[in-house]
Amino acid sequence: MDESLLISNARLINEGGEQCADLLIRGGRIEKIAASIDAPPRAGVFDAEGRHLLPGMIDDQVHFREPGLTWKGDIASESRAALAGGITSFMDMPNTQPQTTTIEALEAKYALAEGRAAGNFAFYFGGTNDNLDEIRRLDPEQTCGIKLFMGASTGNMLVDDEETLRGIFQDAPMLIATHCEDTPTIQANEARFRARYGDEIPVRFHPEIRSAEACYRSSSLAIELARAYDTRLHVLHLSSARELAQFDAVPLADKRITAEACVHHLFFDQRDYEQRGNFIKCNPAIKSERDKLAIRQALADGRLDVIGTDHAPHTLEEKLEPSYFKAPAGLPLVQHALPMALELYHDGVLGLPEVVEKTAHAPAELFGIVERGYLREGYWADLVLVDLDSRQRIERERILYKCGWSPLEGEVLRSEVVATWVNGRPLYAHGRFSGEAAGMRLRFRR
Repeated sequence: MDESLLISNARLINEGGEQCADLLIRGGRIEKIAASIDAPPRAGVFDAEGRHLLPGMIDDQVHFREPGLTWKGDIASESRAALAGGITSFMDMPNTQPQTTTIEALEAKYALAEGRAAGNFAFYFGGTNDNLDEIRRLDPEQTCGIKLFMGASTGNMLVDDEETLRGIFQDAPMLIATHCEDTPTIQANEARFRARYGDEIPVRFHPEIRSAEACYRSSSLAIELARAYDTRLHVLHLSSARELAQFDAVPLADKRITAEACVHHLFFDQRDYEQRGNFIKCNPAIKSERDKLAIRQALADGRLDVIGTDHAPHTLEEKLEPSYFKAPAGLPLVQHALPMALELYHDGVLGLPEVVEKTAHAPAELFGIVERGYLREGYWADLVLVDLDSRQRIERERILYKCGWSPLEGEVLRSEVVATWVNGRPLYAHGRFSGEAAGMRLRFRR
């Protein structure tokens, strides 16, 4: 791949600063960044027209539903939709069918993505109560991390055996990422609401069933174990103010315990259940306005490190199920991920360099991703051009997911992705897709 492309007249946001510059891509990598670059012979030229050029978003948590659940979404469909949301790399979760809980299943999943993933890809290895020996056999460069469901989950992926938990935290050869909700607390809350409403519990009580207390009990246990064994721990989708005091506002390089905030917990709050109902039902639950504002502040002060999506599509028919217990939890979000994160810029919560830090730099550093996450000469050209002055109304007919709906329908976002490049290839521009899937397997420094 030796094609050259000059992106001219851009405002680059990178490594804490902003500069007006041109950027030259050759062979899929960033060859040069300078105030002015003459286009090489036969090179293509893309005029950024003064808009902002960012490193592509690295989403550290998605459920693209393949293998086994592909009526909801698949690697090809969801990674393509992610391009429109500024995502150039993604890390996919193990609760598929079959579950990614053996090394054989992990490598089979990588094979599924080759030639089909629009963005760069990595897959988590799932921990269970009975696969500790398999975890010990993992090559640290083979997976982005070990995913532990320390709360209710699908199949046998709830890890609640204390001896196994301690063994995983003691022997894990790489980062552990946790979903933290305490199952006994959730079950007690369910029983309390069933006594009042039977099976017809209103969805507005979801954040009281999947409560802040359930989250805190589980995340505090994960942190206790990580400290006991000096484990590299990443706590996913923080959803409550109570949990935030457990995390330190220190530089990322000094942390052994990190945490993620998801775009929906930064955007919605408990008041939105009245209008959106099961369309914003997710685990952990979207909670109060106070929780939302606290999570935003924790991103700004450095206690939270990464913004992700936890993209988890279900069909429209599944989400229209009126029963609280039958309607599945999970939201499709990747198509609008970076514009949702940029709402924090428009609201004055984060500056543009801080948005880039949380969506690109920090995930690259946190997972040790090789040569991605920055606008640097020699790095792979995973780029996103955004228009901060282009408002977009989210409408169902423009949704790109296989499931065909979005929890954002009717909302107006104040930024829009203009173009996305993956490994130097222009795959999305001005609402149109072009070229073949260009995603590559992510490599890690371990």
